[in-house]
Amino acid sequence: MLLDAAVTTRCRRRVHLEHDPDAGRSTGATDVEDAGGAVLPEPDPGVEMRLADAAEHRAALAARFAQLLGASYRRVPDGARGERVEATLALAADESVAALGAAELPPGGGRRGHAELLVRAAGAGGGWYPVIVVRHRVSDPGNGAWTSPLARPHPSAATPDPERKVRAVARDLLRLAHLHRMLAAAGLGVPSGPAWGGVVGLDADCVVWTDLAAAPGGEAGRSPLDTYDRRFADRLAVATAARTGAPALAEPSRITECRRCPWWPVCEADLRRVDDVSLVVRGEDALRLRGRGITTVRALAALDPRRGLPEPVDTPDAPAEDTGLGTDLREAVALARAWRSDVPLVRRVGRPEVPRGDVEVDVDMESLGEDGAYLWGVLLSGADVGLAHGYRGFATWDPVPTRDEARSFAAFWAWLSDVRARAAERGLSFRSYCYNEQAENRWLRGSVERFAGEPGIPPAEEVEAFIASDAWIDLFPAVSDSFLCPHGKGLKRVAPSAGFGWRDPEAGGENSMRWYRRAVGLDGEEPDPSMRERLLVYNEDDVRATHALRTWMTSDAVLAVPHLDDLRAEPDRTVA
Repeated sequence: MLLDAAVTTRCRRRVHLEHDPDAGRSTGATDVEDAGGAVLPEPDPGVEMRLADAAEHRAALAARFAQLLGASYRRVPDGARGERVEATLALAADESVAALGAAELPPGGGRRGHAELLVRAAGAGGGWYPVIVVRHRVSDPGNGAWTSPLARPHPSAATPDPERKVRAVARDLLRLAHLHRMLAAAGLGVPSGPAWGGVVGLDADCVVWTDLAAAPGGEAGRSPLDTYDRRFADRLAVATAARTGAPALAEPSRITECRRCPWWPVCEADLRRVDDVSLVVRGEDALRLRGRGITTVRALAALDPRRGLPEPVDTPDAPAEDTGLGTDLREAVALARAWRSDVPLVRRVGRPEVPRGDVEVDVDMESLGEDGAYLWGVLLSGADVGLAHGYRGFATWDPVPTRDEARSFAAFWAWLSDVRARAAERGLSFRSYCYNEQAENRWLRGSVERFAGEPGIPPAEEVEAFIASDAWIDLFPAVSDSFLCPHGKGLKRVAPSAGFGWRDPEAGGENSMRWYRRAVGLDGEEPDPSMRERLLVYNEDDVRATHALRTWMTSDAVLAVPHLDDLRAEPDRTVA
């Protein structure tokens, strides 16, 4: 039984399914997972693209390390895993090698794994420090991160960085801890001193170092190594039970991670078959309900919230400490009743509130992962300010990352600023809207930071003032405050209740990334103009969806949505 570091950040049930030889056979998939022999669901296209991009990023860094480090750098040749392990050990024994790329470590202790780079520790004790290459950002503006230049990827060259603070990513720290344990088991670890591990991120301009044996921030708590040891031991037990047919150590329960898990169709079928309560109340609340004997959606829907929860019962599902629900019981019961009746939305309030303006703009941004924001779409409505109402897209069709992104962002910002100024000149109030501002705010700030000083790029203070103003409104909190959403709060889940539908039957964030790659010829093909038009239609529908949603929420039509107090328990059909 050999597991890689990824198991430490996966839910326990997913680890079980990945190592159960009989799991997933009803999905129609054909791939066989290397570690467990289980038939896996077909991979998500978006996930496949991100994996391909990550592989390309790692290859680029390998070539860069070879150039920067010269003769002291050697790379393990491609080949079967056993051959690569032998080559790694042979190169590690060569004292002329100070940096070793694509190292495959000897398996053992239930572990397998590889490092994009190993760097030799100085001194008589020798040993190696692991460095991994990832395709996301590993630092933020700030100070205090320990970094070294790529030309000296070694903790001895690290100094406190006055311009970066660490963006601690759990999966990176746990993978480094995994490699640290593997190096030690193979006799390749550094025998004393800090347990250094390095990460090269998307910006690929330095190595960020972490002492894996130190508690976060130097405060009381578990170190990355302590956290890793506990998680890995648990996941190894779960996988072993699944492989050997022993009683399962992890049963399905819906959590946030389920949204992107390839095994969700399998777990969903299991949960629906037993009407599991986690279908409507997730995480710790589901555990607490099970610990009080409420195991099904039907049982939750039948509760009288005025009487409170039943007393805890002594069951294996009962949490060690039950302090009651984090969710309001009245709302949890209403969610269960809505789920049972297939009601898509339930009002939490008498009448939803959304700030409105005389002049209104709906905004939606499209990006390609961490590479850049290639399209800012806007929809102008409301009072006349001398500009055409309707949709407009500000796009770059140069593959991101590209300097042309600065031009398209500057054009978007100039247009938005012009609308605001025209409204102010006429004494009209202005509001602009998005749905879940996290993505838009990230690229508003990121565009200003990346393209500072280029024509039309506003100062950071101007963008921050806009984000903090009452002119920038996120509809997601308004929906959360106004409604219970038994099937999710995503725009494509909620907007149909307002009567809105997307023209493209395949509209979705993952598909849009695939369309973008074809639109700009990112995979070596000729750019496809029809995909550009498809993306513009998709983006236009997104801003029209926010427009439809907020106008519906502030109309009398929204009162047709049942209030949570209007939902009644199903009649008891028990026959004496």
